[in-house]
Amino acid sequence: MARYTGPNCHLCRYLNEKLFLKGERCLSPKCPIEKKNMSSRGRFHGRPPKISDRGLQLREKQKLRFSYGVLERQFRRFFSEAIRASGSTGDNLRILLERRLDNIVYRLGFADSRAQARQITNHGHILVNGRKVNIPSFLVKSGDVISWHQSSRKTEFYKTVVEKVKAKAIPGWLSLDEEKMEGAVLNLPVKDELEAKFDTASIVEYYSR
Repeated sequence: MARYTGPNCHLCRYLNEKLFLKGERCLSPKCPIEKKNMSSRGRFHGRPPKISDRGLQLREKQKLRFSYGVLERQFRRFFSEAIRASGSTGDNLRILLERRLDNIVYRLGFADSRAQARQITNHGHILVNGRKVNIPSFLVKSGDVISWHQSSRKTEFYKTVVEKVKAKAIPGWLSLDEEKMEGAVLNLPVKDELEAKFDTASIVEYYSR
């Protein structure tokens, strides 16, 4: 399975924006963006370079792609599927990305980041409707149940997840039984339930040229 293997913090520095790719580290002073802001405070850097419309569209595309940990070829495939579906292409794209199994594992609080969720899924710790699925790009459907493999429940990592999950917020289109550590997809997300920090209209314009 193809995936990005470089340093995640480099991606945040490239966009000069926090993408929260490393979980709790992104909330600490160790975050390179925080260090950069602290070191540049009070300094005069002159006028920032002007970015073209095409550059802004590329920036939005990369921001969404990096956030979900998807390579360009995979992202184009999702975009093609979003075009074929009825409704807004931008919203369809976001919904497809949200339906990825690694994202669901992250949203349920089973992992601190999507990268960690991808690793958990790859290693066979996650079940979908009682069957092991080790493909992070697997698309879940409404009604699917996500749980942990029985042997994985004996690991120290699982015990840590059980303690952490209680403090994490779960999206309204998902449900979590904390006692069973079992999540369910109540329904597919709608536009109002998606994060507003991505300008999907710019991404559609980028690929429309």
